[in-house]
Amino acid sequence: MKRRTLLLGSAMLVAGLLGVTAFQGPELLAGYRFMNALDQHYASYEANGGAWPQPQDACSLCHGARGQPHNSLYPALAGQPAAYIQAQLQAFAQGTRHSAQMQPLAAALSDERIKALAEYFARQVPRVTDAPASDDAMRARGHASATTRGCTACHGETLSGSPVAPRLAGQGQAYLLEQLMAFKQGQRSDPSGAMNATAAVLSEEELEALAHYIAGLAPSVR
Repeated sequence: MKRRTLLLGSAMLVAGLLGVTAFQGPELLAGYRFMNALDQHYASYEANGGAWPQPQDACSLCHGARGQPHNSLYPALAGQPAAYIQAQLQAFAQGTRHSAQMQPLAAALSDERIKALAEYFARQVPRVTDAPASDDAMRARGHASATTRGCTACHGETLSGSPVAPRLAGQGQAYLLEQLMAFKQGQRSDPSGAMNATAAVLSEEELEALAHYIAGLAPSVR
């Protein structure tokens, strides 16, 4: 009798569990998959940038996760040459490059931290920030300007950066135009003088076409 009662109780328990599983199973499975994906995300994060939080996380507010923004007004840091990023942070810290936001942030960084940040962003995979609306005529004018002015000589064959110049390909169109205008008007200076000289001889319409063309280029992974 006791054995029959025990078996009956066990059967009822199994049936109950099966019933709960039938209703809760999909939710439990989804929860497991979410936690597993989260674990993989943090494992990837720590392998890439170290234990959370890291200083580069503060940069994501403007420059996007892993240095790839969604706002075309901010520069993409992902895939930029480490030497270039390091030089720009030092320029901000020393006040030779001006930005109300970047100067105090860079000034608070040690040389070691600047080097670490530069290396982190340099190894991130770059992509196009915002693909401009299709305009074949403007793209052609921009391509002509880039070819005539020899942009690849400093910025690399695909304009994806070199040891002496930054990646331009895939940068936000608004950011590119803003920087080109700053060089043209003398609000930003290039130590070599090349950018100021190039921007100075281009009209605003040519600068707009150049920014449009470059923004649509897919950056290559170095």
